[in-house]
Amino acid sequence: MPPGASILEVEVTNVSKHGFWLLLGDEELFVPFAEFPWFEDAPVAKLTNVEHPRAHHLYWPDLDVDLAVDSIRHPEQFPLVSRYET
Repeated sequence: MPPGASILEVEVTNVSKHGFWLLLGDEELFVPFAEFPWFEDAPVAKLTNVEHPRAHHLYWPDLDVDLAVDSIRHPEQFPLVSRYET
């Protein structure tokens, strides 16, 4: 990110065996591991290193994970799809 670039506030407020909570401004969102499995085995330090570079975008640089905020609010609209073929 270029020097002086604005970053919106985001904070991981709690982690449980089922998922974790993100605080985006005054909105708290739950990120369940069942819906977002790439976070399940991540160390807490990597979960809490999250950036909010744009209003509708989150990024975990240590995990190389990008998410649309709406995918957390409405995961049913963003099904996990694998391109793996046997």
